[in-house]
Amino acid sequence: MENKMFCYQCQETAGCKGCTVQGVCGKTAETAGLQDLLIYVTKGLSAVTTALRREGKEVSAAVNHIVSVNLFTTITNANFDDAAIIARIRKTLEEKQRLLSQLSDTSSLPKAATADFTEAEYREAAKHVGVLATENEDLRSLRELITYGLKGLSAYTKHANALLKDDEAVDAFMQEALAKTLDDSLSVEELVALTLETGRFGVQGMADLDAANTGAYGNPEITTVELGVRKNPGILISGHDLKDLEMLLEQTEGSGVDVYTHSEMLPAQYYPFFKKFPHFAGNYGNAWWKQKEEFESFNGPILMTTNCIVPPRASYKDRLWTTGAAGFPGCRHISGEYGEKKDFSALIAQAKTCPAPTEIETGSIVGGFAHAQVFALADKIVEAVKSGAIRKFFVMAGCDGRQKARNYYTDFAAALPKDTVILTAGCAKYKYNKLNLGDINGIPRVLDAGQCNDSYSLALIALKLQEVFGLSDINELPIAFNIAWYEQKAVIVLLALLYLGVKNIHLGPTLPAFLSPNVAKVLVENFGIAGIGTVEEDLKLFGVA
Repeated sequence: MENKMFCYQCQETAGCKGCTVQGVCGKTAETAGLQDLLIYVTKGLSAVTTALRREGKEVSAAVNHIVSVNLFTTITNANFDDAAIIARIRKTLEEKQRLLSQLSDTSSLPKAATADFTEAEYREAAKHVGVLATENEDLRSLRELITYGLKGLSAYTKHANALLKDDEAVDAFMQEALAKTLDDSLSVEELVALTLETGRFGVQGMADLDAANTGAYGNPEITTVELGVRKNPGILISGHDLKDLEMLLEQTEGSGVDVYTHSEMLPAQYYPFFKKFPHFAGNYGNAWWKQKEEFESFNGPILMTTNCIVPPRASYKDRLWTTGAAGFPGCRHISGEYGEKKDFSALIAQAKTCPAPTEIETGSIVGGFAHAQVFALADKIVEAVKSGAIRKFFVMAGCDGRQKARNYYTDFAAALPKDTVILTAGCAKYKYNKLNLGDINGIPRVLDAGQCNDSYSLALIALKLQEVFGLSDINELPIAFNIAWYEQKAVIVLLALLYLGVKNIHLGPTLPAFLSPNVAKVLVENFGIAGIGTVEEDLKLFGVA
């Protein structure tokens, strides 16, 4: 029977093989097809911009933004709105046609660069341009690995763009790499090299975003975040976009409405800038996948600035708002281009009519251990390592998810000896950041660097420790990598770590379905990539049993 769709970009894809009827994420086959077409036309546009650059012609930041937002729109759980995706396809085709006229030579362009479709043809065209259009399994695997890495990188460039920071070199690479995924002359070896190059630019993209965030909001600092609620009506902001949070806090000031963070927005609590707002309340809830129950009990409106959206219940759908690359049919969307002030007045007005949040937990958690803060503690940490008080660090960054197999990470963290420290970033931390694992000489045993993009901090910390201990190889450090992945931002983090030379990374709860046996073999043989076993087996493997 012919597949209605095919998507295997996330960890929860059906049977760890691929979703063929409807996405486990909730997207329909129609939405999946439109996303496939959006990626195809974006690759076509990228082939044109790459050719323009070869001719010495300039590509505008506005065009770069089209590419990065298109990629971001197709990240898992970001946008389910067919109308929004169709609008992006239309805009991309129009821009591609405009730029084609500026090229002196179009003879070497791939089919995607010259293809054009009317809106009536979109759904039929989508059937022929998806993942399975590449018949060779290994080429397909590498093309998708690169594409998913670029999707993750697009999220970071998009957030940097929101803070008016652009990096032409990163944008040019993203477009060149997308164009190369259309090139049938490239060998497996050349695509492997391009995969590592994607990791190199992943590091640069994360560095750009780190500079943009800290330049605007200060360096994250050790912060105690409250988990309870206040008595005022509230707005819950989720996702990753700090600029959206800044605008929302400014517009709610003095309104009698409190603003709470959710899931990946928790690390906003660590930035000095946001602490000046007295109505910036604590963190509400846990990782993204629990949102159906938690959004219900929050009572007020929820603003999704990025992924991860779980298709909402009817009972709170009218309180779910989206902005940026996020979207869901039937939910109100707040528009605003880069550099524009978004208008949150309607959302705020709704909040004023809602009861205060229902309390679902109490207490507090501590975070804010990004690279600047850890560097400030460097002497203390180095002494703890030298004295044997800290035996090993475990990088447990990445994503959380629904599968019961992910309870492994809670059990693993709880079972780690008391002379080990967890370095984390991303929503994976929700598996263990409330376990109260204690501290070592005042150093908490869970050091939360922030969002998934703040995995850059973990890399910098490792490189700093390598320098301090005078080691020639980062892999000689007492650091083990046991990373959970879910979607494409975790893919770019993985590629960035591989580029930095990190080996023996354990990835779970399952290895990606988009890795063919041969590509997986390359990663195992060259980088020591491995899956996870039982907690007991892995503690022995990591030498801390």
